[in-house]
Amino acid sequence: MTTDLDFAVAAYTEDGVWTVTPLVLRGEPDLSTLVSALRRYPGEAGVLGMISVDEDFFILVRVIGGRARLLISDVTAATEWPLARQVVDELDIPLADDDDEQVPAGDLAIIADLGMSAMDLGALCDDVDLYPEEMLEEIAESLGFGNQFHEAIEALG
Repeated sequence: MTTDLDFAVAAYTEDGVWTVTPLVLRGEPDLSTLVSALRRYPGEAGVLGMISVDEDFFILVRVIGGRARLLISDVTAATEWPLARQVVDELDIPLADDDDEQVPAGDLAIIADLGMSAMDLGALCDDVDLYPEEMLEEIAESLGFGNQFHEAIEALG
């Protein structure tokens, strides 16, 4: 199955001001292309990639220096989506079965220093009533760039 991105954005701070910009990824998105695209952006605390896939799950990628930290909102997505599989492989965790519980995997503290604790992020990922876009919107609001996030999503159409 090809990966159907709802959207992908990059968020970063310069002089204490958040900037959120759409990421344009051509062709079938893969993790290495995504990380490479994020490395082009400045940012005092690194750059945060926020990717929503087919209203099914989201991925956070935080690039700081040469290191990429990862979080996927639903580990079971790796059984169906190539991009999710790449994240799970990079995290070096076993592939979930189709009947496994939908749980996040990766670095729940990925944005703790920016304003959302690992516990809060885990609780958000566990909310099965929210779509990935709504979860990412809540993350953006918590970190202080909700308006910029909305503008970037609207710019994508």
